[in-house]
Amino acid sequence: MERRSRLDAAGSGKHAHLNGGNGLTATGGGYEPGWVTSDNSNVAPTDANLFCNATYQTWTSTPGSNEDLPINCVDWYEAYAFCIWDAGFLPSEAEWEYADVGGSQQQEYPWGSTAPGMTNQYAIYNCFYPGSDGGSSLCTGVGNVAPVGSAPLGAGLWGQLDLVGDMWEWDLAWFASSYVNPCSDCANFTPGASRVIRGSRFATTATELLPTFRQGLDPTTHGFGFGLRCARTP
Repeated sequence: MERRSRLDAAGSGKHAHLNGGNGLTATGGGYEPGWVTSDNSNVAPTDANLFCNATYQTWTSTPGSNEDLPINCVDWYEAYAFCIWDAGFLPSEAEWEYADVGGSQQQEYPWGSTAPGMTNQYAIYNCFYPGSDGGSSLCTGVGNVAPVGSAPLGAGLWGQLDLVGDMWEWDLAWFASSYVNPCSDCANFTPGASRVIRGSRFATTATELLPTFRQGLDPTTHGFGFGLRCARTP
């Protein structure tokens, strides 16, 4: 993650290709707010925050051997701000899941129905990487985090790699115990206690690779295994 030289403008990061530039429809009424400048103080990708776990950190303050690893320890605000800086946005939960299940194909995993196995071909999970009997107790450090794209058979319908496994991915919406389904270009923007995070990480079990597994976390959390995926205008 590059150090940021500016803060994002109010309202940036919307799905501006929808609803005449207003973005996603809010499930509670209205539209997507975009970046809120009062959240500027929550963007602090400092060494201290990005070193949230000395054993599993992937960030280094100078280029080194971790450059192909996914970013780790980012909170929701930093993930959102980075995607805006990178001319994208965070995906809504519905968008993320649509990609995960292959749209109308409703696949069990992004790649289909084949079990993920233990050889790191489909997903990086349960500490099987770089090669072990698995089980979270066998994780030993950042060596259990795979470089981006290391599970080539795990590509989703449209070619995305690492949709599940390796790092959790922050989504745009606030978490609710259930979400509107079907959701036509909409998301939950009603403030709550947690933001959606999907996809599982390198130390989680196969159950958490399934699209039915979802959770929410405090958006200020700098936790090991928390990364991001940016979306772009189609």
